[in-house]
Amino acid sequence: MNAGVLAFGDSITNGGGELQWGVALQSWALWTARGLGLPYTGYAVDGARVEHVASVQVPAFEARTALPEARYAVGCLYAGVNDVRAPDFDAAAFEPAYASVAEFLAARCDRVLLVTLPEDLGRPRAGGVEAGNAAILRVASAVGALVLDLRSFGARNLVMVDHVHPTAFGQVWIAERALDVLAADGLDVRVRPSTLITPGGYTPLRALQGDWTYVYRALRLRALDAAGRARRLARGA
Repeated sequence: MNAGVLAFGDSITNGGGELQWGVALQSWALWTARGLGLPYTGYAVDGARVEHVASVQVPAFEARTALPEARYAVGCLYAGVNDVRAPDFDAAAFEPAYASVAEFLAARCDRVLLVTLPEDLGRPRAGGVEAGNAAILRVASAVGALVLDLRSFGARNLVMVDHVHPTAFGQVWIAERALDVLAADGLDVRVRPSTLITPGGYTPLRALQGDWTYVYRALRLRALDAAGRARRLARGA
Protein backbone atom coordinates (compact mmCIF):
# COMPACT_ATOMS: atom_id res chain seq x y z
CA MET A 1 0.00 0.00 0.00
CA ASN A 2 1.29 3.47 -0.90
CA ALA A 3 0.55 5.84 1.97
CA GLY A 4 1.66 9.03 0.21
CA VAL A 5 4.09 11.62 1.56
CA LEU A 6 5.69 11.44 5.02
CA ALA A 7 7.45 14.50 6.44
CA PHE A 8 9.57 15.34 9.47
CA GLY A 9 11.13 18.65 10.44
CA ASP A 10 10.61 21.96 12.23
CA SER A 11 8.24 24.93 11.95
CA ILE A 12 8.96 25.39 8.24
CA THR A 13 7.68 21.90 7.44
CA ASN A 14 4.93 22.35 10.01
CA GLY A 15 3.63 25.26 7.95
CA GLY A 16 5.14 28.18 9.85
CA GLY A 17 5.53 31.49 8.07
CA GLU A 18 3.46 34.49 7.05
CA LEU A 19 0.09 34.76 5.31
CA GLN A 20 0.40 36.70 2.07
CA TRP A 21 -2.27 38.33 -0.10
CA GLY A 22 -4.92 35.89 1.04
CA VAL A 23 -2.85 32.82 0.09
CA ALA A 24 -3.26 30.00 2.60
CA LEU A 25 -0.19 29.32 4.71
CA GLN A 26 0.55 25.63 4.25
CA SER A 27 3.65 23.50 4.60
CA TRP A 28 5.77 23.09 1.49
CA ALA A 29 5.56 19.33 2.11
CA LEU A 30 1.76 19.46 2.11
CA TRP A 31 1.79 21.48 -1.12
CA THR A 32 4.15 18.85 -2.55
CA ALA A 33 1.77 16.04 -1.61
CA ARG A 34 -1.10 17.94 -3.20
CA GLY A 35 0.97 18.38 -6.34
CA LEU A 36 1.53 14.63 -6.49
CA GLY A 37 -2.11 13.84 -5.72
CA LEU A 38 -1.06 11.84 -2.65
CA PRO A 39 -2.11 11.75 1.03
CA TYR A 40 0.07 13.67 3.49
CA THR A 41 1.36 12.63 6.90
CA GLY A 42 3.33 15.23 8.84
CA TYR A 43 5.09 15.01 12.19
CA ALA A 44 7.11 18.24 12.09
CA VAL A 45 7.20 20.32 15.29
CA ASP A 46 7.94 24.03 15.69
CA GLY A 47 11.42 24.73 17.04
CA ALA A 48 12.66 21.18 16.53
CA ARG A 49 16.31 20.36 16.17
CA VAL A 50 17.50 17.22 14.42
CA GLU A 51 17.87 15.35 17.71
CA HIS A 52 14.17 16.03 18.39
CA VAL A 53 13.26 14.66 14.98
CA ALA A 54 15.22 11.48 15.68
CA SER A 55 14.20 10.95 19.30
CA VAL A 56 10.63 12.33 19.37
CA GLN A 57 9.07 12.69 15.92
CA VAL A 58 10.14 9.33 14.50
CA PRO A 59 9.04 7.39 17.63
CA ALA A 60 5.76 9.35 17.61
CA PHE A 61 5.12 8.23 14.05
CA GLU A 62 5.91 4.61 14.93
CA ALA A 63 3.62 4.70 17.95
CA ARG A 64 0.66 6.43 16.30
CA THR A 65 0.53 5.27 12.71
CA ALA A 66 -2.42 3.08 11.78
CA LEU A 67 -0.44 1.77 8.81
CA PRO A 68 2.77 0.34 10.28
CA GLU A 69 3.49 -1.83 7.25
CA ALA A 70 2.74 0.80 4.62
CA ARG A 71 5.35 2.24 2.29
CA TYR A 72 5.39 5.90 1.36
CA ALA A 73 6.04 7.33 -2.07
CA VAL A 74 8.16 10.17 -0.68
CA GLY A 75 9.82 10.81 2.66
CA CYS A 76 10.70 14.47 3.30
CA LEU A 77 13.20 15.84 5.81
CA TYR A 78 13.85 19.56 6.17
CA ALA A 79 15.70 19.94 9.46
CA GLY A 80 18.79 21.68 10.77
CA VAL A 81 17.67 25.30 10.71
CA ASN A 82 17.38 25.47 14.49
CA ASP A 83 20.59 23.50 14.92
CA VAL A 84 22.87 25.71 12.84
CA ARG A 85 21.42 28.90 14.35
CA ALA A 86 22.18 27.77 17.90
CA PRO A 87 25.37 28.99 19.63
CA ASP A 88 26.03 25.42 20.78
CA PHE A 89 25.75 23.84 17.32
CA ASP A 90 27.77 20.63 17.23
CA ALA A 91 28.36 19.43 13.66
CA ALA A 92 29.80 16.13 14.89
CA ALA A 93 26.58 15.32 16.78
CA PHE A 94 24.31 16.73 14.07
CA GLU A 95 25.33 14.35 11.29
CA PRO A 96 24.61 10.98 12.97
CA ALA A 97 21.24 12.20 14.25
CA TYR A 98 20.33 13.48 10.79
CA ALA A 99 21.54 10.24 9.21
CA SER A 100 19.37 8.15 11.52
CA VAL A 101 16.23 9.94 10.33
CA ALA A 102 17.26 9.72 6.67
CA GLU A 103 17.91 5.99 7.07
CA PHE A 104 14.52 5.56 8.72
CA LEU A 105 12.85 7.25 5.76
CA ALA A 106 14.89 5.26 3.25
CA ALA A 107 13.65 2.02 4.81
CA ARG A 108 10.00 3.05 4.45
CA CYS A 109 9.83 5.31 1.41
CA ASP A 110 10.36 4.79 -2.30
CA ARG A 111 12.13 8.14 -2.49
CA VAL A 112 13.75 10.29 0.19
CA LEU A 113 13.92 14.07 -0.29
CA LEU A 114 16.47 15.91 1.87
CA VAL A 115 16.58 19.71 1.93
CA THR A 116 19.69 21.86 2.21
CA LEU A 117 19.68 25.02 4.32
CA PRO A 118 19.62 28.58 2.93
CA GLU A 119 23.03 30.21 3.07
CA ASP A 120 21.50 33.56 4.02
CA LEU A 121 19.79 32.17 7.12
CA GLY A 122 18.72 34.24 10.11
CA ARG A 123 19.71 37.57 11.56
CA PRO A 124 22.46 37.61 12.63
CA ARG A 125 23.36 35.13 9.91
CA ALA A 126 23.67 31.56 11.18
CA GLY A 127 27.25 30.42 11.50
CA GLY A 128 26.78 26.69 11.06
CA VAL A 129 25.09 26.58 7.66
CA GLU A 130 28.12 25.44 5.68
CA ALA A 131 28.88 22.58 8.08
CA GLY A 132 25.22 21.62 8.27
CA ASN A 133 24.84 21.49 4.50
CA ALA A 134 28.02 19.47 4.12
CA ALA A 135 26.59 16.90 6.54
CA ILE A 136 23.23 16.85 4.73
CA LEU A 137 24.90 16.23 1.38
CA ARG A 138 27.05 13.43 2.79
CA VAL A 139 23.98 11.75 4.26
CA ALA A 140 22.07 12.17 0.98
CA SER A 141 24.87 10.44 -0.88
CA ALA A 142 25.04 7.63 1.68
CA VAL A 143 21.32 6.79 1.60
CA GLY A 144 20.70 7.55 -2.07
CA ALA A 145 18.38 10.48 -1.34
CA LEU A 146 17.23 13.21 -3.68
CA VAL A 147 18.32 16.72 -2.70
CA LEU A 148 16.21 19.87 -2.79
CA ASP A 149 18.83 22.62 -2.87
CA LEU A 150 17.65 25.73 -1.02
CA ARG A 151 21.06 27.31 -0.53
CA SER A 152 20.09 30.34 -2.64
CA PHE A 153 16.59 30.68 -1.13
CA GLY A 154 15.82 34.10 0.31
CA ALA A 155 14.03 36.52 -2.04
CA ARG A 156 12.12 39.40 -0.45
CA ASN A 157 8.63 38.05 -1.20
CA LEU A 158 9.55 34.45 -0.30
CA VAL A 159 11.01 34.79 3.19
CA MET A 160 9.98 36.74 6.26
CA VAL A 161 12.04 39.55 7.73
CA ASP A 162 13.67 37.09 10.15
CA HIS A 163 15.31 35.45 7.11
CA VAL A 164 14.22 32.08 8.49
CA HIS A 165 10.54 31.40 7.88
CA PRO A 166 9.00 31.36 4.40
CA THR A 167 6.03 33.49 3.49
CA ALA A 168 2.98 31.78 2.01
CA PHE A 169 4.51 32.37 -1.43
CA GLY A 170 7.79 30.97 -0.15
CA GLN A 171 6.15 27.72 0.93
CA VAL A 172 4.64 27.35 -2.55
CA TRP A 173 8.00 28.19 -4.16
CA ILE A 174 9.75 25.46 -2.14
CA ALA A 175 7.05 22.96 -3.11
CA GLU A 176 7.43 23.82 -6.79
CA ARG A 177 11.17 23.11 -6.59
CA ALA A 178 10.53 19.90 -4.67
CA LEU A 179 8.18 18.78 -7.42
CA ASP A 180 10.82 19.63 -10.04
CA VAL A 181 13.27 17.31 -8.26
CA LEU A 182 10.70 14.53 -7.91
CA ALA A 183 9.50 14.87 -11.51
CA ALA A 184 13.08 14.59 -12.75
CA ASP A 185 13.26 11.29 -10.85
CA GLY A 186 10.14 9.95 -12.56
CA LEU A 187 7.24 10.90 -10.31
CA ASP A 188 4.08 12.19 -11.99
CA VAL A 189 3.15 15.74 -10.98
CA ARG A 190 -0.64 16.02 -11.13
CA VAL A 191 -0.99 19.72 -10.43
CA ARG A 192 1.32 22.63 -9.78
CA PRO A 193 0.72 24.37 -6.43
CA SER A 194 1.20 27.76 -8.06
CA THR A 195 -1.94 27.11 -10.11
CA LEU A 196 -3.95 26.47 -6.93
CA ILE A 197 -3.42 29.89 -5.39
CA THR A 198 -5.22 33.09 -6.27
CA PRO A 199 -3.66 36.07 -4.51
CA GLY A 200 -6.38 38.56 -3.73
CA GLY A 201 -6.65 42.10 -2.50
CA TYR A 202 -3.58 43.41 -4.31
CA THR A 203 -3.44 47.16 -4.88
CA PRO A 204 -0.41 49.46 -5.27
CA LEU A 205 -1.25 51.04 -1.90
CA ARG A 206 -1.39 47.69 -0.13
CA ALA A 207 1.86 46.67 -1.80
CA LEU A 208 3.49 49.88 -0.53
CA GLN A 209 2.09 49.23 2.95
CA GLY A 210 3.54 45.74 2.81
CA ASP A 211 6.95 47.11 1.82
CA TRP A 212 6.91 49.61 4.66
CA THR A 213 5.90 46.89 7.10
CA TYR A 214 8.83 44.79 5.92
CA VAL A 215 11.25 47.71 6.34
CA TYR A 216 9.87 48.48 9.82
CA ARG A 217 10.25 44.88 10.94
CA ALA A 218 13.77 44.68 9.52
CA LEU A 219 14.86 47.86 11.30
CA ARG A 220 13.24 46.72 14.54
CA LEU A 221 15.00 43.36 14.32
CA ARG A 222 18.35 45.08 13.75
CA ALA A 223 17.75 47.44 16.68
CA LEU A 224 16.89 44.55 19.00
CA ASP A 225 19.98 42.67 17.86
CA ALA A 226 22.19 45.73 18.43
CA ALA A 227 20.69 46.25 21.88
CA GLY A 228 21.33 42.62 22.74
CA ARG A 229 24.97 42.86 21.66
CA ALA A 230 25.39 46.03 23.73
CA ARG A 231 23.98 44.33 26.82
CA ARG A 232 26.29 41.35 26.36
CA LEU A 233 29.30 43.64 26.00
CA ALA A 234 28.26 45.59 29.10
CA ARG A 235 27.98 42.40 31.13
CA GLY A 236 31.40 41.29 29.94
CA ALA A 237 33.06 44.63 30.76
